[in-house]
Amino acid sequence: MTQQRFIQAVAFDFDGLMFNTEDVFHLTGTELLRRRGKIATPELFHAMMGRRSHEAIQVMIDQMQLEETIEELSLESEQIFEAFLEHHLAPMPGLFELLETIETRGIPKAVATSSSRSYLTRMLSKFQLLDRFDHLLSGDDVVHGKPHPEIYLTAARKLQVRPEQMLVMEDSENGTRAAVAAGAYVVSVPHDHSRHHNFNGAQGIAMTLNDPIIMNLFSEERPDQNPGMI
Repeated sequence: MTQQRFIQAVAFDFDGLMFNTEDVFHLTGTELLRRRGKIATPELFHAMMGRRSHEAIQVMIDQMQLEETIEELSLESEQIFEAFLEHHLAPMPGLFELLETIETRGIPKAVATSSSRSYLTRMLSKFQLLDRFDHLLSGDDVVHGKPHPEIYLTAARKLQVRPEQMLVMEDSENGTRAAVAAGAYVVSVPHDHSRHHNFNGAQGIAMTLNDPIIMNLFSEERPDQNPGMI
């Protein structure tokens, strides 16, 4: 029987999945609202997480009854974010081990994030990761943001695989919903800010990026069958 590898491509979310930027976003959102005499809530961050920047800011405006425009709040948020970033940015546990494993197997990989392309390339460049991905997809590249599946359907096309042959790793409910709707093989990797999210539809929930739930997908060969089946 012909053998083929079960996972033939990989798509990474970025914020909160590859780097601890969700910690920085929470600090930023908390400070932004503190300046307005308001208190950020877990419900607010839950609703914002995984969305494109302008969509997340609109959620904040609606839920916290803010008077400023998206543009005004985005600019201030970026300034606060940058101030926090230097002292707080770090890779998530297992990231570099997983990247090396994928590269050793010769499996193509992409980043598919709701963030902007300029932000993504700047963050990846900080850790010399820009050239280690075959494709970079950002919120600028799609019409519909997560939880719509467009970005993961696009990633599968770019990586030249069927969605069910592509492993997607996500840290948020909105991102997981997008990947599941695209028909990908999904493993959710929650962190302190998303452990309470609903990850229905994911094939697995991992503690870290080098969790055996993920690493074992690259150590096994599967029979030539429906790649979406275990």
